Amino acid sequence: MAENKTQKTKASPEAFLKTIKDEQRQKDAFTILELMKKATKSEPKMWGSAIIGLGDSSYKLASGKENEWFKIGFAARSKDFALYLMGEKAEKFDALLGKLGKHSRGKGCLYINKIADVDTKVLQQLFELQVKATSI
Repeated sequence: MAENKTQKTKASPEAFLKTIKDEQRQKDAFTILELMKKATKSEPKMWGSAIIGLGDSSYKLASGKENEWFKIGFAARSKDFALYLMGEKAEKFDALLGKLGKHSRGKGCLYINKIADVDTKVLQQLFELQVKATSI
């Protein structure tokens, strides 16, 4: 496999989340983590210094090389939460995204500001859909 710039580390995801100063953002981060753990039935791992990933997966580069990655993950940024789950097949999420609530999308990420802005049941369904898609 090709060497990915962002590598899995031995750091504690929970300890990392406890460094979030804003109490509500920290609570939201732990809620996202619990939803992802439920969807993957996996324990979280830190990837680099700021990404939490769950479940083992890989992806192919244009060159044909494979990189190790996670099935779903997130980063607690200062302004929003970047949820890594949409990848190249984002259209599979369209129906659920219409029911999610306030969010934005990037190429491979879903961005939410806070848990209160979204329907957590729909968010859970999105996580489960991604896990199912990466398990095929």
